[in-house]
Amino acid sequence: MADGLWWVPSLVVAGVAVAAFVGAVLGFRRLGHQREHAALAAARPLETQAKSLIVQADTAVRAALAEVAFAEAQFDEATARGARSSVEAAQRWLREAFLLQQRLDDAEPDTAAERRTWSARIVQLCEQALRTLENADAELAARRRSERGASIEAPALQARARELALRRRDAAAALERLARRFAASAIGGAHAALDRADLALATADERLADAAAGLARAKPAAAATAAAAESLDRAARALADAEGVEAELAAAGAEEAELAARLDAEVTAARLERDAVVAAEAGAGAVAGTTGPAGAPGSGGTGVAGAAGVGGAVAGPAAALATAVADAAEVLGTRAQRAADPFAARDRLRVARDRLEAARAALRAAQSRIDGARSALGGALAIAESQLRAANAAIAHGGGRVGADARTRLAEAERQLVIARQEPDAVAALDAARRATSRANDAEALAVYDAMGR
Repeated sequence: MADGLWWVPSLVVAGVAVAAFVGAVLGFRRLGHQREHAALAAARPLETQAKSLIVQADTAVRAALAEVAFAEAQFDEATARGARSSVEAAQRWLREAFLLQQRLDDAEPDTAAERRTWSARIVQLCEQALRTLENADAELAARRRSERGASIEAPALQARARELALRRRDAAAALERLARRFAASAIGGAHAALDRADLALATADERLADAAAGLARAKPAAAATAAAAESLDRAARALADAEGVEAELAAAGAEEAELAARLDAEVTAARLERDAVVAAEAGAGAVAGTTGPAGAPGSGGTGVAGAAGVGGAVAGPAAALATAVADAAEVLGTRAQRAADPFAARDRLRVARDRLEAARAALRAAQSRIDGARSALGGALAIAESQLRAANAAIAHGGGRVGADARTRLAEAERQLVIARQEPDAVAALDAARRATSRANDAEALAVYDAMGR
């Protein structure tokens, strides 16, 4: 009998396992339902907020439609077009919010995630619609304020236009008075400014007339008054330019007189400077020709003679300075002919003074270069003569082994040394002396090479 019931323990174990599995499944399902119920409960405040915002948005859209209709009647369709576009956009967002709310309210069960997503979308759409409607309402309110300001501003703008017209008349009278003293070129800018003022005042009068007509018919006038205010500002700036020409002429005349005094003094100084440079160069050339150092044996030269003579590097700058001095003197001499246009007279004096300063600077630079070359020329000649002696000695020592190249370099060195002694330009003489030294160096090196190689 016991052997016949061997399966009972296995059946008991299997039953216990099945019962445990069923219990676990039921427990998990019960836990899932509890979590879902908790999520649905957590989403209810968001759903309540969504419903409240739908009511607010719908109420705001209805009020905005009425406001747009009133704006079209108060202003015109073009003015209210932006507000109507905002209302239409808010209506589209509100329709989408209504569709989502319908899903939340129907009989079909929805998951907590779906309800939370739809509610958040409803909140977003309603808040966007409310913000858009608030902006549109603020724009209309600002337009109404500007219209109320236009009714107050228009009389003030008309008074300002009359004041500017009086200023324009006074400015024209002042220009007529100035025209008897000054050339047309001197006051041409003031006449152009007066023309700009006339154009701006005429435009302002037209815009003010439009504003007055609009206010009389209870039509928008803010744009016309704003344009009139801008035109009056342009007229005021142009009149200020025209009115300031008399002070500018006086300032230009004073500056012209000061520049003339400076230029006269600088012309005198430039003449003295040029004469001193020319005299110094001529004297230096004469002294160098009689007392310069004796030439080296075989050179047959006259020392530094001619290298310090007038001309060369200083001749061009001296001539340029003489031309600048003559031009400046001519400008000073014809001042009275340009008194009717102080601006042109001042500008001519400036140009003449700039050219004179540039010419003086060029002469100083040239003189400085010559002085430097003259001070270095004696040493350069001594070095060249010494190197020539060394090259001659090297060729003599090598005798017949020294080729034509070394002897040719020596001949060129001697020729450059003669040029250096006879050149009237100190700069050119210094260059020739340095070339003589270089050729003598080459001659010595070639002579030594030939002597060692043969």
